[in-house]
Amino acid sequence: MDFEERVADLERRLAALEAGRRGAPRIDEGDFWALEGLKDRLAELGADDGGVLFTGAVRLPTGERYEWQYGTTTRELLGDDWPAAAEALAALGHPVRLRLLREIVGGRRTAAELAELDGVGTTGQIYHHLRQLTGTGWLHTTGRGRYEVPPGRAVPLLVVLSAARP
Repeated sequence: MDFEERVADLERRLAALEAGRRGAPRIDEGDFWALEGLKDRLAELGADDGGVLFTGAVRLPTGERYEWQYGTTTRELLGDDWPAAAEALAALGHPVRLRLLREIVGGRRTAAELAELDGVGTTGQIYHHLRQLTGTGWLHTTGRGRYEVPPGRAVPLLVVLSAARP
């Protein structure tokens, strides 16, 4: 990296710090390796309007490991039917559903185990919430009343939670 690129990089980092922007990389603080890779890929695609990339390599408390990434151009995102996402986002908009997801990710996999928790409601209410999460793809059943976050939703769920952090 030449001197001008280094100065530009430092100015960008300083502006982000001064703006109090949350979301600066935590891995190797200030290292924009994923962003630089995305910009290179977008240049190859001729996507001058930019794009978005999210990725993750996670190990859940239950031992499951998931590696996942998704990228798209700004044009594709702006052209999508945004209201179509409302139901999946709304399913995450209830505190009890988020609690149930956290417990399921942590290893409580059956409605009976979830019903033992304080503050999640009656068995009927729990099943209502589980149906909402299952119907929108945030959960699926694995047989005999067991639930899990599907592999393709584990990283996106953590991304949504990361984006919602204050």
